[in-house]
Amino acid sequence: MSESVPRVVELSSPFTRFAGRLLVGLGHEVVLVEPPEGDETRRELDGDAFVHWHAGKRSIVPASPEELRTLLTTADVLLDGSPAGAEAITEGLDDLVHVRVTPFGLLGPRSDWQGTDLVVAALGGMLAQVGDPDGPPLRLPEHQAEQLAGVNAAIAALLGLRARRTGPGQLVDVSAQACVAAALEAGTLAYLHEDRVPPRPGSVHPLVPHGLFRSADGYLGGGLGGSPRMWDALLDWLCEESAAADLAELRWQNPVERKTHQEHVFKVVQDFVGTWPKAEFAERAQARKLPWAAVDLPHELPDNPQLAARGFFTRVRTPEGERTDLGFPFAFPEGHRVRELDVPALGADRDVLAAHRPRPDLANTQTPAHPALHGIRVLDLTWVLAGPYCTKVLADHGADVIKVESARRPDPTRFAPFMHLSRGPHTDPNTNGYFNEVNRNKRSIALDTRTDDGVAVLRDLIAHCDVLVENFSSTVMRKLGLGYEELRRVNPDLVYVSMSGMGHTGPRNGWVSYADTVSASAGLTALTGWGPDDVVGVIYGHGDIVAGLQAALATVAALEHRAVTGRGQHIDLSQLEAIAAHMGTSLLRGPEVVPRGNTHPSWSPQGVYRCLGADRWLAVSVRDDTEWAALCEVIGRPELATDERTLTADARRHATDLVDAVLGEWTRTLPADVAAEALQAHGVPAGAVQDGRELVEHDPQLRARGFYVCKEHPVAGAFLHEGVPIRLTRTPGGIRAAAPVLGADTDAVLGEVAGFSAERIQQLREAGVLR
Repeated sequence: MSESVPRVVELSSPFTRFAGRLLVGLGHEVVLVEPPEGDETRRELDGDAFVHWHAGKRSIVPASPEELRTLLTTADVLLDGSPAGAEAITEGLDDLVHVRVTPFGLLGPRSDWQGTDLVVAALGGMLAQVGDPDGPPLRLPEHQAEQLAGVNAAIAALLGLRARRTGPGQLVDVSAQACVAAALEAGTLAYLHEDRVPPRPGSVHPLVPHGLFRSADGYLGGGLGGSPRMWDALLDWLCEESAAADLAELRWQNPVERKTHQEHVFKVVQDFVGTWPKAEFAERAQARKLPWAAVDLPHELPDNPQLAARGFFTRVRTPEGERTDLGFPFAFPEGHRVRELDVPALGADRDVLAAHRPRPDLANTQTPAHPALHGIRVLDLTWVLAGPYCTKVLADHGADVIKVESARRPDPTRFAPFMHLSRGPHTDPNTNGYFNEVNRNKRSIALDTRTDDGVAVLRDLIAHCDVLVENFSSTVMRKLGLGYEELRRVNPDLVYVSMSGMGHTGPRNGWVSYADTVSASAGLTALTGWGPDDVVGVIYGHGDIVAGLQAALATVAALEHRAVTGRGQHIDLSQLEAIAAHMGTSLLRGPEVVPRGNTHPSWSPQGVYRCLGADRWLAVSVRDDTEWAALCEVIGRPELATDERTLTADARRHATDLVDAVLGEWTRTLPADVAAEALQAHGVPAGAVQDGRELVEHDPQLRARGFYVCKEHPVAGAFLHEGVPIRLTRTPGGIRAAAPVLGADTDAVLGEVAGFSAERIQQLREAGVLR
C-alpha cells in the first residue's frame, strides 16, 4: 500500500460496516479485525451480508491484544464499533483518529442501551414518519438507520484525518440515534416552527404534492410537481387523453386550492395513471419534463439503463465465483470507479502485521484547534434539500459556505407556501424553518445569475473558492458557460461537486427527479411496505438527505485528495446512485427480497407494538434466545422461554401470532418509555417510537448530549436547531449562527472574497444584478 493511502482498522458492528465499505470505495486500505470464528456477517443471509459489507477489505484475526495494538500502531483510523470500545488499547497512540460509533453515543443516560436498526430508527424519529396514519409505524428497509450512522462515521474519519494535518489525532463520538434525528426532513421542524406533529403520511408527502400511485403493473412515484410549469404540463396531458375530469376549471390553477383539495386532484391523477404500465408512463412523463418514476424492485436495478450506462455496479469475486453487487455512491477519485472487489478469506492478511509503515509527521500540537474544515471556502449554488444538506454538513464543520440565491431564482424552501414552516406569515422568505434549518452557519449573497453580469460575478467568486456545489439538472451549468472544463480554467484546483438526480452522463441524465422519484427508481420505495401487494413507500425526503450526506463525504474526500496530489476534480454525483448504494444486500439476494414490514430475516420477535396512550408504540428486537428469555421474564411469562413453540427464533417465527399476542398484551398496559426501560434493564433492545415533539421535549439522551441548539435569527427570532451528530473531541463542529437573511452578506462577500470595490458593488446593484 502507498504511504499516501490511509489505513483504516475496523472493529466491525452493524453501525460501522457501511463506513468501512464506503472507505474501500474511496481507495482506503481497510483492515477488518475478525474473531477466530469469523465476523458474524459470514453466517448472515448465507454469507451474502459478508460479501456486501466486507468485500474489498483485508482480514486479520489477531492472536492477542498485543497483536491488535501492533496493528493499530500502523493505522491512521480506527473505526470502532466494538461493544466495550477500544480506548484502553489505543492509549498513547496520539496520531490515531479513533471513530467510535455506538447506537446512542458515549455520553448520556442511555449510552449503555442496546440498539438495533429498528430501535434506533424508533428512538431517532424515523419510524414516526413512515406508515399509514391509522396503522403502526413502519421501518425503512435495508437498515437505513445503520447506514445513516455509517456514512456519518465515514465523514467523521475523513474530518479527523483532515484535522490531523494541523495537530494530533482524536476521538470522534458518533451517535447513531443523533444521525437519524438529524435526517428527518420536516419531521421535527414542523414541531419546532409550527407547534405541530404531522401524522404518518401514508403514501402522500406531507408538504410536496407527491405520493405513491398504482399503475397497471405495479407502482409509480410522482405527483403534481413543484412549479406552475409542471402543473400545466400534467394538465395538458390529462386534457389530451380526455382524463382531466374537472381539473381544467380555473380554480385548480391556484396551488393553494390544489393543496386544500389534494385528495380529489390525486384521485383524478390516479384514475389516469392506473391505466398505464409503470415504465411506459414514466418514460412519457419524463418526455414532458414531469417528475415521475417507476417503482422498481432491487433485482430490477441492473436493467436500469442509467445505472448500467454509468457503470454503477461492482463485480465481486467470491470463492464460489463472480457476482454483481451494488456499487458506490460516486466515482472516486477523478471519475474512476471501483469495478472489482475480492472477498477476503478469514485471517488471510496477516502480512499487514509485518509490513513496515511510516508514521505521519504530526504538526505542532499547540496549533489552535479550529473545526476540521476551517479555511475552506464553499460556493453553494444548491436549493431545496439534497444540496443544502450537503453544504450544511460542510458549514457545521467550519467551512465558509457562501449561498448564492436570488428572488428571481426562488428556492421553494424560502418562497413556496406549501413548504413554509413558520408561526408567522407564509409569504416571508426569511422565516421558513425548513430553509433556516439546512442553511444555518452560511452566508447569503443575492445574485441574479440569469444575466451576463451575474454570471461574470459568479466566475469571480469561483476563482476564489475551494469548492463549488450545485444540484441543478445536468445541463444548467454548461448553459451558463460553466461546464467543468471552463471551471478548471477559472480555478484549476477547484473541487466541483454536481449532484443532479441522474448524473451528468447517461441516457436519463435529463430526467427530472425529486427525492421520492429517486427512491422509487433505486428500489427503496418498493421494499417499504407490509408485503408485495401492500407497499406504502418512503414519502419524506430520505433520498435527498442520503444524497446530501454522500455529497459531503465526496467533498471532504476530494479535499483530502487535493491535499495529497494538488489536484481538484469533478465529483459527478447522481442522487439515484447515492440512494441505490444504500440498498444493502438486496441485489445479492435477488427476487426473494420483498417488503416484510418490521420483521427481521433471522431475529424473532422484531416488531412495533401498541402501548398505552394515543398512537404510542414500542419497537422491540430480540436477537437471540438469551434475550428472549430475558423478555419473557420482564413480561411475566417466564414459561415461554422453555416452551417448544417459542424455544428458538425459527419456532417463534412460526408462532408469530402467539408471540405478538403475548408481547402486545403486555405493552398495551404500559407507557412506551416505561416498557422500553424495563426491557433495556435486562439487555433487550427496545425503544419508544418518538415523533418530533418527543425528540425535542422528552428524550433524555439527546438532551444530555445538547443535541438541539438555540440560535437567534434576525427575522424569525430564537429557535432550536437540529444538532451535529459527529462529535470531534479536539476540533468540534457546531452551530455558530442561524441562517442568513436573503442577501445579508452580499457586500461583505463581494468585497472580502472577490475584491470588489464599493463603487462596483453599487453599480451592480443599480443594474439589478444584485437582488
